[in-house]
Amino acid sequence: MPRLCVTLLLTLWLGLASSASAVQLPGSLDTPPATDREVYDDGLSAWEQGRQDDALRLLRGLVVSSPQSVFSGQAALVLARIFYLQDSLEEARLYLDRAGDRAGTVEYQLIQAALAVAEGRASEGLPRLRSIHPVDLGPRDRYLRARALARALDASGESLEAVLVLHQAVDDAEGLLEDDDRSLQQEAHRLLAALDDSELREAGFMLRGTAVGQIARLLEAERLVSSGDEAAALELVRQLVFEPVAFAYKRDAVLLLDRLTGQPWLQRAVGVMLPLSGRYAAFGELVRRGMELAREVHGQDSVRFLYVDVAEADVALEVDRLANEERVMALAGPITGNRAFEAARQAQFQRLPILSLAQRDGIPQLGEYVFRNSLTSRLQARALARYAVERMGYESFGILRPQSRLGEEFARVFTEEVEALGALVVDEEIYPVDATDFRVQIKHLMGEDPERPDDPADWSEEEQIEDLFVPDFPPVCFDALFIPDYADKIELIAPQLPFYGIKDVPLLGINGWNDPDLLRHAGRYVEGAVFADGFFRYSPYPFVQDFVHRYTEVYGEEPSI
Repeated sequence: MPRLCVTLLLTLWLGLASSASAVQLPGSLDTPPATDREVYDDGLSAWEQGRQDDALRLLRGLVVSSPQSVFSGQAALVLARIFYLQDSLEEARLYLDRAGDRAGTVEYQLIQAALAVAEGRASEGLPRLRSIHPVDLGPRDRYLRARALARALDASGESLEAVLVLHQAVDDAEGLLEDDDRSLQQEAHRLLAALDDSELREAGFMLRGTAVGQIARLLEAERLVSSGDEAAALELVRQLVFEPVAFAYKRDAVLLLDRLTGQPWLQRAVGVMLPLSGRYAAFGELVRRGMELAREVHGQDSVRFLYVDVAEADVALEVDRLANEERVMALAGPITGNRAFEAARQAQFQRLPILSLAQRDGIPQLGEYVFRNSLTSRLQARALARYAVERMGYESFGILRPQSRLGEEFARVFTEEVEALGALVVDEEIYPVDATDFRVQIKHLMGEDPERPDDPADWSEEEQIEDLFVPDFPPVCFDALFIPDYADKIELIAPQLPFYGIKDVPLLGINGWNDPDLLRHAGRYVEGAVFADGFFRYSPYPFVQDFVHRYTEVYGEEPSI
């Protein structure tokens, strides 16, 4: 191990000293500018993800700064689609003219036909749009085609066929952005509202069980109310509300039901999705306790909590059930990343507010109905990095992590944060999620061969003689060890570190370490360890102390998360 550390450090030092010009730090003068291809790819990706401002900035810059680039025409073609969708027809036409070298592509033909319709030449654009098959297009271009084709058909007096086109686009929504899906449903609502009663009933019957069909039936119910037939309207709107079909106007149906019945359809209840069995049951139970205590503080009759064990359940189905059968007004949970992501995505689809309790990145970005109340991996990594580097003066780190999404994400963001502060991650070892013996990974952290016997008496004579001349260096090449895993795994890892030779190395962890059992089971092996969390039992804030007092009084132990 000592030989390996010396070799590693010398290699790093010599490499940096002899070839410093080749080392490029983010934001340094040596960092080469992005190529036209990279700028175009970034701009196209931004448009495909619905980030219009980023797409405009990148692609406009490319067209202006590199008009002769082979990617300038492609960028102009994307810009033409962006401005068309914003109804800025003059700018869309301007950029389409600058994309002449792309005239043979299906994307060029699509925007050319769409502009013809928008400019009042539906008879010219309609056959071109019909000739373009959706299978040849990406999700955003499928949306563009459906919108343009529906408008062309409507302008040609084929309103029912226009509605059918929109239905097909919404029904085959794979990859469709949430905003694009909603826009198509709004377009369908506009067309359906212009139909006469007979055509509207036909559309509702023909498309029953689909999003566009539900919109037609909602409009039919509203017309029944206007004509004074509230009994028929009530029967129809009840079907709309109770059927598990999500559509953009479902909340309107709920409000109409409230109006017709004189009482709210939504229950004063929150669906709480937690792991109440399995590996994470202890964390789920702690969250449940905290929520029940809060309900007592604010009044037992304030709201009901409907707890659902999602340790093994299909989360999307549970969201649908809570939304349409239990009629909850909101959701909370889950606490683990993958399940929280699925729950949030389905809640957004159902237009049901959800408060996620997971730390996975990207969850709030799923839509306007999705919120978060949890520390993210980035926030935890940043807090740990600042504490370790700026306060403790650590300059190098090792990482010992599980082979999981959580472990990979924490290792990545922690590395980014410490490097941003001028420190280094010099080693990273990975163990299987079901591991109980960590000898191999610990030996690798020490720079030793895990196949070599631990007892020097079992070494060969040559190894024993060679070891006499090895300087007595520290067991590892880093100042602190970061282990992003939960308490039940740390209970196994911490005692094995000194057993195999890593002693007196500061340990850093995540909020998953905040478990009273960790101290009871790992004791002295985690003494002095530091982890990040959003709750500190000894906080001086009065409301925290009040919560701790109430919790301890009710449950006989102090809160931990």
